[in-house]
Amino acid sequence: MSGTRRLARLALLRLQIELLTFFRTPDQLFFTFLLPVLFVVVFSTIFSGDIQGPPGEPAVPFPQYFVPGMIASGIVSVTFANLATGIAVEQHEGLLRRLAATPLPRSAYFAGKVALAFVTSVLIVVVILAIGVAAFGVSLPREPATWAVFAAVLVLGAGSCSLLGIAYTRIIRSAGSAPAVVQPPYLVLQFISGVFLQYSVVPGWLQAVASVFPLKWMAQALRSVFLPEWVGRDEYGSWETGTALLVLAAWFIGAAVLARLSFRWSRGQG
Repeated sequence: MSGTRRLARLALLRLQIELLTFFRTPDQLFFTFLLPVLFVVVFSTIFSGDIQGPPGEPAVPFPQYFVPGMIASGIVSVTFANLATGIAVEQHEGLLRRLAATPLPRSAYFAGKVALAFVTSVLIVVVILAIGVAAFGVSLPREPATWAVFAAVLVLGAGSCSLLGIAYTRIIRSAGSAPAVVQPPYLVLQFISGVFLQYSVVPGWLQAVASVFPLKWMAQALRSVFLPEWVGRDEYGSWETGTALLVLAAWFIGAAVLARLSFRWSRGQG
């Protein structure tokens, strides 16, 4: 137990260092928080009309549809994209090799990184929801069960994407190339997963590609929290909330295995 407490204390100290570094880096703060907010503001302003439903069903304002997708995208941004880029830079610049020579356990380093990703995920969710509610009249769910789904998506999505970001560092060949290697797949997935547009207009073969990855299921499950049943039938056939959570749980386990097998503390390792 003493070893567990020591690891928890070191992980907490590492989280404090990560948070200080993060909030003292203005460009990282901009792209992490302000960019998703700008997307919410711009898209919700341009597409300010309603999504019409079947006869007898109430229309859904576009911001009500758009905000859950942006929450999912924001979580992926602060977990997968930020961790993959940041760890790759530290790896290639030799910081990880220097840390390996200190008494800091490697598990504490990664615990601090994942904790940072989770903290920033919560913050980005709060910021996007606050903008959506205050500026665009987004309605929050009232049933505890829907908030339980929301929390499950946040935990499983942030966890799986954080571990995927750690595993993804294996294919990043240099610190300078990290953003170029990380951003394109993330940007493509935003479009084909229905973040920036209605999922039903995405071609079927691209929907099949998107359904392999967590972002589509995160957006779908989060929309089930904020939107009526008819939207799920129209966009996805049904919300498939249980399936979405199972897929995210499978990704969490699979990403943990990938991170364990593929990550190298030093680029000199095979």
